[in-house]
Amino acid sequence: MIQRTISAIVALLIIVPLFLIGGISFTITIYILSILGLWEFLRMMESKKELPIFISFISYVALTFLVLGNLSSNTLLFTIDYRVIAGLFLVFLIPTVLYHEAEIYSIKDAFYLIGGIFFLGTSFSFLIALRHYQMNILLYLFLITMFTDTYAFIVGSLIGKHKLLSSISPNKTWEGTIGGTLFGVGIAVIFYHTVVDPTLVLSILIPMTFFLSILGQFGDLVFSAIKRYYGKKDFSNIMPGHGGILDRMDSMIFVVLGFIFFHSIL
Repeated sequence: MIQRTISAIVALLIIVPLFLIGGISFTITIYILSILGLWEFLRMMESKKELPIFISFISYVALTFLVLGNLSSNTLLFTIDYRVIAGLFLVFLIPTVLYHEAEIYSIKDAFYLIGGIFFLGTSFSFLIALRHYQMNILLYLFLITMFTDTYAFIVGSLIGKHKLLSSISPNKTWEGTIGGTLFGVGIAVIFYHTVVDPTLVLSILIPMTFFLSILGQFGDLVFSAIKRYYGKKDFSNIMPGHGGILDRMDSMIFVVLGFIFFHSIL
């Protein structure tokens, strides 16, 4: 617990100032986190089969284009160059023929990488776009994930009895999920209504926040399922006591992607 607390404090001391400063400092930070997240993603995959060096290299190049390819926009409009998408498919599918041995690199590996890199690239890119657009909206999304996760753990530890999905995440309970959702939604709604936009009607704000809180918990389960598949407890040990970047940002990644569907009505 002491190690976990120290890791959290160190992370906050680094991230919070950069979050407040924004600009190029925040962009570089998110880019570094995305690279570390991809490293964990590839590392998980290579626990079963080592990837060719060329494929690993192309993975980082593709992620860079996705994360940093939307920096010129001053509005909350997420766009992707179709050339990047086409290139993503070509550079990962063509090698399946060139290597021509499934033990080295297969079509399954190619689509795993295409999906994973596109997924990580779009989510981290939108994190940057959100911070450039309005810091308080991004803070609202952080509050949803932070308080949902925190109170799900607290409530689950105190009164949790009914397992949510023991085959994927044996420690999660229905009581924790309900408690985390109630606190996460309540605190985030109050923040949005008082700080972000008091004019947004609660009939829109509450369902949106509820959806994002639930989505964040699904994100946690999705990443847990990946770890289960590969027989790993954590993606890495970058943050002692917490695991890796993807262990800490799993919920936020899904919440950010989910928010894309709502920003046009706000």
